[in-house]
Amino acid sequence: MSKPEDIPQSNKEPEELADPSNLEKIVEAKAEETKPNKQRSVAKSAGIVSAFVMLSRIFGLIRETVFAGYFGTGPARDAFIVAFRIPNLLRDLFAEGALSVAFVKVFTEYQVNVSEKEAWRLAALVFNLLAVVLSAIVLIGILFSPFIVAFIGKDFSPEKAELAVWLTRIMFPFIMFVSLSAVAMGVLNTKGNFAIPASASTAFNIISITAGLGFAYFLSGGEWETAEKFTIPKPPEQWAITGMAIGTLFGGLAQFAIQIPSLYRVGFRFKPLLSITDKGVKRVMRLMGPAVIATSAVQIKVLVDSMIVSGDDGAMAILGYAFRLMQFPIGVFGVAIGVAALPTLAKLGSENNIEKFRSTLSNSVGLVFLLTVPSACGLIVLGEPIIRLIYERGAFDANSTDAVTLALAAYSLGLAGYAAIKVLSPAFFALEDAKTPMYVSVASIAVHVALSFTLFNYFKTVGVTPETPLGYGFAGVALATATVATINFFALIILMRRKIERIQARKIITSFIKIAIASAIMSVVCWFSYQYLTNYFGEKTFPIKLIETFVPIGLGGIVFLISAKLLGVSELNQFIDIFKKRLGKK
Repeated sequence: MSKPEDIPQSNKEPEELADPSNLEKIVEAKAEETKPNKQRSVAKSAGIVSAFVMLSRIFGLIRETVFAGYFGTGPARDAFIVAFRIPNLLRDLFAEGALSVAFVKVFTEYQVNVSEKEAWRLAALVFNLLAVVLSAIVLIGILFSPFIVAFIGKDFSPEKAELAVWLTRIMFPFIMFVSLSAVAMGVLNTKGNFAIPASASTAFNIISITAGLGFAYFLSGGEWETAEKFTIPKPPEQWAITGMAIGTLFGGLAQFAIQIPSLYRVGFRFKPLLSITDKGVKRVMRLMGPAVIATSAVQIKVLVDSMIVSGDDGAMAILGYAFRLMQFPIGVFGVAIGVAALPTLAKLGSENNIEKFRSTLSNSVGLVFLLTVPSACGLIVLGEPIIRLIYERGAFDANSTDAVTLALAAYSLGLAGYAAIKVLSPAFFALEDAKTPMYVSVASIAVHVALSFTLFNYFKTVGVTPETPLGYGFAGVALATATVATINFFALIILMRRKIERIQARKIITSFIKIAIASAIMSVVCWFSYQYLTNYFGEKTFPIKLIETFVPIGLGGIVFLISAKLLGVSELNQFIDIFKKRLGKK
């Protein structure tokens, strides 16, 4: 529970608040007043978020398909990835990570423990302060872009680095829009509105695709040729990738703008307030400090990986395409469950209701395993037909498919752990513990740097050809990411168990084993059905690609559901019950 001095105490008399027993009664009364008539379960809320996030991820894959078709794994795509790396890193650290977690925690406490009026005042203060601070960060980023590119793309050619600097300056304001979007998402989620915030990313993808292609064709003159590895992109291609950068900026603006009407509907109003001494703002900032480090692990690792592979033309693009595919189930399932669970966990943490907190957390982790373990197996077994269907066209050839397939398989080994972290890390903040995930993240970063460098140097001696002089070094980097994500998960789950005394570990382990068995059976069916189809069909036309991809996926999905049902996976029953209710069944 929050300390009384950390937050304003409504309009109660000081002597009344001084008595701890009275304070407990006030908190309980406020909690009862703010409790909605119908509480959505985490599973149901996660289902809502998942539906919209899935739509967003589909458009995200379409966006990546556009990049693959027009720019392949060439140097222009590498330059774009480096240019977007820092704005995207800042987004994950401050917007969708630390800021979102810290703000939701404090905003929820204000609603439960103080008053609605003070909660809205806090939201206005955070919005305004964020706009001011990020304006300064954007200016600094634009001015220091050459140093940023030189740091990340340390082995870039001068021409490639110059293009990356130009693109960085265009896209740096992106961080402003998505950070404001993250605060809006936090406000709406605490008000039970999950649909609009979850669909904001869809707006980003749609606008960035349409605006990006529009600007690309306009600036380039209508057509361009993709440069080969170790060559310099010609001016038309450079203008085309510039158009895609401008489209990305417009997409970030759309991501925030789509949430503004909903913000006003739930009660938010802009107020010209600005203060860094306000108790609520200071509390958000205190939580953000450790949260920045705690949620930074993955993005810092991606940054390190970019630096390690910067001398291998096309490697950044290969890892980018593979990482995008791995993020599909993470976003649809892991992030969705984390977003749905966070307000509930924050409220239970504020009420010091550890029993329900423990139950909610273990159920959330179980749901993550139910949805990501079979997803990981599917991406490993069916990575080749999936990548061929989505990416292989235009500048993205069969060699690119083979490389991305290998990187995807390596990444997928850590998918379940990666997704579970999205639930576990915010759970610590809900318990007023920002330091534990921070320490785990710092340790995991140190391990990752050493492991990534070691595996890159080992795998770059494997699969060496004239086209791939650094072999499969990129796959070693992806494997390091997966390994450290899994270690990170185990560290967090063990420390959480110590913190709340028990975490229903037997239930989680039992569910995982059952899900793993069902996933293994599914994998065998997927593998043999794909091998049969790929041998049966000859030419890989688009309809054939569809059949080779979706028939094994469909068969595997059916087999997994039957196996999980026979094995008695309890999390599966939760989702079945939700679907039955939505269909009007009892």
